[in-house]
Amino acid sequence: MSTHAATSLRSSRPSRIAWVVPSLIEGSGGHRTIFQNIRALIDAGHECHVYVETKGNRELGPGTPEHEQVLHQMRGYFGFECPHVHLGWHVKGEFDLVFATAWYTARFVAGLPIRRKAYFVQDFEALFMPMGDGYLIAENSFRLGLTPLTIGRWLTGKMRREFDSHGTFFEFCADGKVYRPLGKPRERAVCVICQPEKPRRCPVLSVETMGIIKHHHPDVKVYLYGSREKPHTWFEHTNLGLVNVEQCNELYNTCQVGLCISSSNPSRIPFEMMAAGLPVVDIHRENNVYDMPEGGVLLADQRPEAIARAIMSLLDDPARRESMSRFGVEYMKPRTLERGFAQFVAGVELVLADRAGEFREMNRVLDPMYRRAPVRMPAARPGDVTPQELAAAADVEQAMRRRLEAEHELAFIDGSRSWRTVQALKRTAIYRALAHLRFGEGWDRADPNEDPLTRLGRIKGSRSYQLIQQSKATGVYRWYARRRYGPDFAPPQPTNQHS
Repeated sequence: MSTHAATSLRSSRPSRIAWVVPSLIEGSGGHRTIFQNIRALIDAGHECHVYVETKGNRELGPGTPEHEQVLHQMRGYFGFECPHVHLGWHVKGEFDLVFATAWYTARFVAGLPIRRKAYFVQDFEALFMPMGDGYLIAENSFRLGLTPLTIGRWLTGKMRREFDSHGTFFEFCADGKVYRPLGKPRERAVCVICQPEKPRRCPVLSVETMGIIKHHHPDVKVYLYGSREKPHTWFEHTNLGLVNVEQCNELYNTCQVGLCISSSNPSRIPFEMMAAGLPVVDIHRENNVYDMPEGGVLLADQRPEAIARAIMSLLDDPARRESMSRFGVEYMKPRTLERGFAQFVAGVELVLADRAGEFREMNRVLDPMYRRAPVRMPAARPGDVTPQELAAAADVEQAMRRRLEAEHELAFIDGSRSWRTVQALKRTAIYRALAHLRFGEGWDRADPNEDPLTRLGRIKGSRSYQLIQQSKATGVYRWYARRRYGPDFAPPQPTNQHS
């Protein structure tokens, strides 16, 4: 039996399934995919319970403001509704299966007294962190005996090869009702997914690539999109920010090439681009060759010069673009969202039937789909890179360094006892009532994707932060700190690198 064919979604064995989910983030593609597949299970007749992370793992029942807010966010952010939503990871009652959905949910799920345990894997999340404790702990989440159900073939193969963890996959699919050719003339333009808040999407590499193209071919239009944050650039472009799915399809029908760099598991975006008839460029790494088809995607070496060369080779070759466009549309036609949901539900049905052992043979051989050599550039020689390009690269590096310094200082502030005490005070009912009266509705809302430099400036300009700094400058605090931390204690000096 294969899980990789579209099947009827209605189950003959309805079951109770628990999902342990991270706190919600507006615009999160990961959450959207989780909720879409939960909906597929509900439509198949299964009873799904969603347990959403809360601060301190507080259990907040129906009728509380926090619970109502989460239901509102699920509807507003993701168009998802479920009759069984719980705040806090307090999994109670009998369940036939429980799902982990992120690396730090896996250990919690592994400890639950539920016989069948699975892992909804959308990415190799260890790659989101530098090598060290975080990387290894995230990697260890695949060693806990949870059955992996992954998006894409690369992750299923990686689980088998590196962790002896045998699972199955569902394909990268696209909504054909949204992503489709519009039959309009295309501009000599490139659309680039650029998300500075997501290092795995390589925003610096994307910007450097387009800087090279604009330097040598200033007639090429560049559209950046996908984030509220504006990247540091030095060339003419249009930044569209966050766009909805209909606007994405319009953009994919406007441009001649799409650039979406994936340094971990592929994004859904290249597949949506192909469905719209847009040739795609990405980087040639192991994570991409198992799921990217040669006919619709061109993979390049990870140097920005090589990526730029791949893009220009398509911009200058109408016949090849047309061939890739036709291939992409035909390739994605059968790969509808419903097909992916059917594959996922079929995999879950095998787990529920205690047939997960079949995954070992079913996915024993998963070969790469992309076998071509990457587009490369010869090794650089003196004079190949202009002083302007070197200066531009230095500017990007400096901007990234300032961002990392801001993230480090924010981590220090967020972890300090004084700041945590102030934040705890702001969560009290009295403070919230007074703040609501003084500042109005939404006074406590913060953009989870806010630029670190902007957030650092906002915090340092707040009364709370200034009050803390003033108190630390008093003789009383210095006396107390030296008694507690030793005679050599000196309070940290605020930096001015982020102004």
